[in-house]
Amino acid sequence: MQPIQRILTAAMLGAAAALVATPVVLGADQPATTGGANAGIDLSYIDHSVKPGDDFFSYANGAWVKTAQIPADRSSTGPTQELEDLTAKRTADLIQNMAKLHPASGTNERRIADYYAAYMDEATIEKRGLIAIKPELDRIDAIKTRDDLARELGSEQRADVDPINATNFQTENLFGLFVAQALQDPSRNMAYLLQGGLGMPSRDYYLSQDPQMVASRAKYQTYVSALLTLAGTPDADAQAKSIVALETKIAQAQESLIDSEDIHKANNVWSMSDFAKNAPGMNWAVYFKAAGLGDQKAIDAWQPAATAAIAKLVSGEPIETWKQLLRYHAIDSAAPLLPKAYDDLHFGFYSGALQGVPTQPARWKRAVDATSDDLDYAVGQVYVKKYFPPPAKAEVQAMVKNLIATFNERLDTLAWMTPATRAKAKEKLASLRVGVGYPDTWRDYGSLAIRSDDALGNHQRAVAHRYRYQLAKLGKPVDRGEWWMTPQTVDAVNLPVQNALNFPAAVLQPPFFFPHGDAAVNYGATGATIGHEISHSFDNLGAEFNAQGKLENWWTPQDAAHFKATTQKLVEQYNHYQALPGLYVSGQQTLGENIADVAGLAVAYAAYHRSLNGKPAPVIDGLTGDERFFLAYAQGWRVKIRDEELRQRLATDVHAPDNIRAQAVRNIDGWYEPFHVQPGDKLYLSPDDRVRIW
Repeated sequence: MQPIQRILTAAMLGAAAALVATPVVLGADQPATTGGANAGIDLSYIDHSVKPGDDFFSYANGAWVKTAQIPADRSSTGPTQELEDLTAKRTADLIQNMAKLHPASGTNERRIADYYAAYMDEATIEKRGLIAIKPELDRIDAIKTRDDLARELGSEQRADVDPINATNFQTENLFGLFVAQALQDPSRNMAYLLQGGLGMPSRDYYLSQDPQMVASRAKYQTYVSALLTLAGTPDADAQAKSIVALETKIAQAQESLIDSEDIHKANNVWSMSDFAKNAPGMNWAVYFKAAGLGDQKAIDAWQPAATAAIAKLVSGEPIETWKQLLRYHAIDSAAPLLPKAYDDLHFGFYSGALQGVPTQPARWKRAVDATSDDLDYAVGQVYVKKYFPPPAKAEVQAMVKNLIATFNERLDTLAWMTPATRAKAKEKLASLRVGVGYPDTWRDYGSLAIRSDDALGNHQRAVAHRYRYQLAKLGKPVDRGEWWMTPQTVDAVNLPVQNALNFPAAVLQPPFFFPHGDAAVNYGATGATIGHEISHSFDNLGAEFNAQGKLENWWTPQDAAHFKATTQKLVEQYNHYQALPGLYVSGQQTLGENIADVAGLAVAYAAYHRSLNGKPAPVIDGLTGDERFFLAYAQGWRVKIRDEELRQRLATDVHAPDNIRAQAVRNIDGWYEPFHVQPGDKLYLSPDDRVRIW
C-alpha cells in the first residue's frame, strides 16, 4: 500500500525547494506585508547587533527569530509555511463551498467534495475500523510460498518515488516505481525500479550511531509494538523486534543517498531475464506481473547492488517474518485514515518523535492536504480558476524571459568555457520549456470512484489511479509538457529529462512576489528562485543531460575538469556549516541545490541590474537597490525549525538548511560593498575563493 503522505515542509518536496512567487488577485485572506514600494522587506526583522559579514541570515532575520513561535502543529515556521496555510485555507473554502453547490455526480467537483467529506467523517471511520485494509491483510495471511510472497510484494508496488525531479527516494513498499523518459532515448518513457522497504525516513535511522538516531530506533520499535497491539496482535513485542530487525537488514542492503543521486550509477537497463540473473532470490516474473509490468522488455534498476541484496533477503529471511513486516506496513500506511487511536499513534511517532511536532494539525487542514494530494490536478484546476488569472501568468513569464536572456548573456562571458561546450549550453537554454501556474492540459479522473463514506478506500483508489496513469505512459512518446507539481503546491521544480521548469500558481504570490512592486525585492526573492531553477539545468545533475534530455556528456574534457574543481570548492564550503551541535551539512549530498542557489542568485542579481535599463535604482526607506535585493533574498529564507525536524532533513534532504542557504550571498561580489563586508568577517571570502560557476 502507498503510505498516506506524511506532513512535510515544502523544503523537502521539490528538486528546487526554493520558494518563489508571482502576482495574484489579492483578497481579504492575503497575508499582510510591509507597505509601499518596499513591500516584501520587513525592517523590523533586522538584528543590527549582528554584522552582516558574520551571519547574513541572522542580520536579516535575527529580530524575528528571537520572537517567532513555531505553531504547535508545525515542525517549522516562516514565509513558506505561512503561504502553505493560506493555500490550505483557500482550498478548504473552495471545497466547502463546492459541497454546498451539490455538484453533479461524476464531475471532479463532486469527487473533491466527497473525498473531503469522507475524510471529515470521523464517526464512519471509527465504525469501519480495519475493514478497508482487511482484503490486504487476508492476502498477506494467505502467503504460503516464496512465489506468493513475490506476488504480494509486486501487487503493492506504486509510483511513489521520484529520484530526478523531486529527489524523493523513500518508499515503504519493497521497491518504488518511477516512470519518465529513458536516460539514453528521449523518444520513449521507461520504468525505473528503486530501493524501498523502510518504515523510517532513511537508512541512516537504522545504521547511524548518532545518539539521537539510536534513540529514534528504540522509539520506533515501541511504536511498531503499540500499533500491532492496537490491531489485536497477540505477540506484538516479539513481532516488533523481528520487523525492525528485518528493516535493519533492508537498510544495510540499501545504497546511500549520495550514491543514489549519482545519475551514472543509476543508468542500469536490465532485461527481464537480467533481473533473475543479477538479483536472484525474487521470482521477478511473478513480481512484475503482479505490479503490472509483465509486458516490459527492460526496466532500469536504479540501485543495482541494493536490488540484488534486497532480492536475496526475500529468499533468505523466513516467510513468516516477511508476513509480519507486510502486516505492519499495511496498518502503518493506513493509520492516518483509521480510527483515532491509530491516527494518534502514527502522528506521535512520525511527527512527534521524528519531527518534534507536539500537536496534530486541525482535521480540516489534514483533509485539505489529503484531498489536494490524492485529487491533485482536479483540485489544481479549481484553484487556478479563482486565484491565478491570466495577467498573473504573463507577469511571471516576463521575468522568466529576462532571466533566461541574462543567463544566455553570461554564457558569452565565461572565459573558461570552450566554444563547443558553450554552443551546447546555449542550445539547451534555448529549448528550455517553462511552465507557469498550471499545465496546458488536465488529467482525466473519469475512472476514479470516490465515495463520501469511505475515506481510506478513496485514498487507496486514488493511489491506484495514479499508478495506472504512470503505467500508461510506458511505451509511449514523452510528453514534454507534463507537470510534476500541482498548481496548489508552494514550491518549484526543474525537470532534467524534460528540460523544463514548473512554477505552480500557489507559490507565485506574496510574500515572495509583489505585483508591480519594487524590482529589487522581486528579483531578490522570486528572481533568485527562477534563476535557481534555470541553473538546475546546468548543475551537477542537469549538466549531465543535453537539450533533448538525453544522458550525454556534452562537455569538453577541460570544461568538465574546471566545473568539477569549481563545484568541489562549494562542497568544501558547505561542509564547514554546522547545523546542530556536532552535525554538519554534507556538501556533497546538497551539492546540486547549492550550485543552483549560488548560480541562481548571481543570475538574478545580474537580471535585476539589466531590468533597470541603465537607470539608477531608487533609494527606499534608506536602502539602496542592492541592499533591498540581498535582504529580500535572505528574508525569503526566514525560518525557525525544531531540532528533530532539522536532524531529519540533514539525513534525508538534498537541500542545505534554510538559514545556511541564505549565506550563499558570500559568493556574490555585489554583496560585499553594500554591507561593508571586510576581511576578518566570518563570511568573507577572498575574490579567488568565491564560487563562480555560471
